[in-house]
Amino acid sequence: DLDAAVEASVKADEIPGAVLIVGHEGRIVHRKAYGCRALEPRREPMTLDTIFDAASLTKVVATTPALMKLFEHGKLRLNDRVTQYLPAFQGGKTDITLRDLFTHFSGLRPDLDLAPDWSGYETGIRMALAEKCVNPPGTRFVYSDINFILLGEIARCLAGEPVPAFLRKQLFVPLGMRASQFFPPAALRPRIAPTERVKGVILRGVVHDPTARNMGGAAGHAGLFTTAGDLARFAEMMLGGGQRGGVRVFRELTVRKFTTPQSPADQPILRGLGWDVDSPFSGNRGDLFPIGSYGHTGFTGTSLWLDPVSLTYVILMTNAVHPHIRPAITSLRGRLATAVAAGLGLRSPGVSITGYNETLSGPGGHRVVARNATVFTGLDVL
Repeated sequence: DLDAAVEASVKADEIPGAVLIVGHEGRIVHRKAYGCRALEPRREPMTLDTIFDAASLTKVVATTPALMKLFEHGKLRLNDRVTQYLPAFQGGKTDITLRDLFTHFSGLRPDLDLAPDWSGYETGIRMALAEKCVNPPGTRFVYSDINFILLGEIARCLAGEPVPAFLRKQLFVPLGMRASQFFPPAALRPRIAPTERVKGVILRGVVHDPTARNMGGAAGHAGLFTTAGDLARFAEMMLGGGQRGGVRVFRELTVRKFTTPQSPADQPILRGLGWDVDSPFSGNRGDLFPIGSYGHTGFTGTSLWLDPVSLTYVILMTNAVHPHIRPAITSLRGRLATAVAAGLGLRSPGVSITGYNETLSGPGGHRVVARNATVFTGLDVL
């Protein structure tokens, strides 16, 4: 079923090719490359070791983990105002918190203006610091790259070094994520999946996101290059409560904190800290993975979804924007996730209570008896 869905998408020119990895209970149960890595200037077959522009997966595989590590070191507090770390933000007069940035409830716009032309990391940061709110903080979910541009700068300031260097020591090397990096060298170019043709040139090894490209190639919201295999290692670490293969990079409580709903209590959109739980962007959860699982997508065609209950993850890496931008592959992502959950026979997240026999007070004074019941969380019932 998985092969048929991806191959049909390739045949319909929805994607040039893809790498799909499915993991379950600590082992990879499906791994395959499909179609082509490149269509222009010549066709190249997709391979399992293809390196992809991760796009917005940068938010959860790079920027969020960097801040998770700094959080564990006591360098930041989620409910602190952004101005405590970036005093120039909005002139120093704002109530926006780090939590607001993480959950996309800051009230900021989706992205920085690209016109008139500008360039430089510091220029991008100055523009982000000067941004004004279009909605009051905490009142409306607006997915915003500006939020993570600011979070990336906070990570840089607190780490005392560039985030790529910090991540290499704290995450990529310990987990053996050997291909994961910003600014991939020319030697790796043949393995990198190209993206869009921009001004007559196919981007290959150069970040696709125009804002990140203006900022020099690396920012809090985009710039990471990685492989499906490296993401599998990362996913196994997250599902392992912060450790993989005897190597611990985060505490279990930290992983749980960042991957459970943290958005305002009166809002129907559920976002973790960086991670998507249940929002208009969580189509890659499919129809069977429960709320409580989490993931993210990237504009180039990348996606990652993890279920901590069944210890399952689904990684789909494509370069759907090569050689031109196509419609979003939300349907493909969702169908693959549903097929995985159905194929593995995942059970309901309810907690089985056996041998329970107690008279309870029901609505309107009625008496009910619970025997061998299955109890669901209120969130799942809602």
